[in-house]
Amino acid sequence: MTIHLPDTSGRLRAYEPRREPLALSAGTPFTSRTVFSAAHVVADPYADVSPDSPAAVDWDATLAFRRHLWSHGLGVAEAMDTAQRGMGLDWAGAAELIRRSAAEAKAVGGRIACGVGTDQLAAGSLEEIRKAYEEQLAVVEEAGAQAILMASRALAATAKGPEDYLEIYGHLLRQAAEPVVLHWLGPMFDPVLEGYWGSSDLDAATDVFLQVIAAHPDKVDGVKISLLDARREIDLRRRLPPGVRCYTGDDFNYPELIAGDEKGFSHALLGIFDPLGPLAAEAVRALDTGDVKGFRELLDPTVELSRHLFQAPTRFYKTGVVFLAWLAGHQEHFTMVGGLQSARSLPHFATAYELADGLGLFPDPELAETRMKTLLSLYGVAQ
Repeated sequence: MTIHLPDTSGRLRAYEPRREPLALSAGTPFTSRTVFSAAHVVADPYADVSPDSPAAVDWDATLAFRRHLWSHGLGVAEAMDTAQRGMGLDWAGAAELIRRSAAEAKAVGGRIACGVGTDQLAAGSLEEIRKAYEEQLAVVEEAGAQAILMASRALAATAKGPEDYLEIYGHLLRQAAEPVVLHWLGPMFDPVLEGYWGSSDLDAATDVFLQVIAAHPDKVDGVKISLLDARREIDLRRRLPPGVRCYTGDDFNYPELIAGDEKGFSHALLGIFDPLGPLAAEAVRALDTGDVKGFRELLDPTVELSRHLFQAPTRFYKTGVVFLAWLAGHQEHFTMVGGLQSARSLPHFATAYELADGLGLFPDPELAETRMKTLLSLYGVAQ
């Protein structure tokens, strides 16, 4: 069987799909690394909504995908940017997602951590931002989940300097019931977060970030670094207080960062581990046995796909993640909240399909091929 895929020049090229998927099985949680997959949400394709309407979520399919991740030993990072926080999913929808997913995690014994932000606000005073954070923190803690303090667009717009970040985060950490994860999301993921921690100079911003942690090390489980800069993450990782984990959020350099070096390693909280879930789990289990070579042999070939999905504009990586979930059979349609399925081009989808198929990510390659051909036909590409 041959499928004809378009490239960026407008030409069609023949591709022979893989016949057998990579053999991967479910398994227990890991022993050497803590690994979270930032999971996407599945839209309700039958809802009569517009891109400006509150998100309509298919809860059954959304929770089924989380059970899939848990079955492979992965933790779920819920209501993060992969779930389209601020890009289709508002706070009311995120709060329901948190409650439903936390209840499901409790029922099946899955690990879950949930995003805490300020997306009730477009802008506001420091007091209003603090209260917005507090409201979301209360929802996460009441649901019985670990909190991930996400970067705040409102705080980025309002803060006058580092002292405002120190005040807000210090207040939140003092009142948090359990240790949290601090999330530093770079402007490549969300341009309005430029200058977070009070400076566009990343060295100065790093110093402020470390001040927050040093003042409350007992309340910080770890930090998630999403700057797509491996050297900066390694330097910051080596400066963390003892007992504070570094969770890589670097979807370009994750194999080397998770493998680590003689001075330490990163744990993981990654959007790319949504489509890579079972394969990533297999790789980390190799690492659990001390088999770094086997870990890299499994995970290194996935970087090309990840860099493709997360190419600029990086914030639209969610489109590729959901596209691959559809091809893999985790949902019955390619529809996204906010209409974000339109955010990438047909050549982008074609390359994503080819790379994912080459890795053996599709449990049913024939289903993936059929669905890819359906998409191509909608764009007028005859086979």
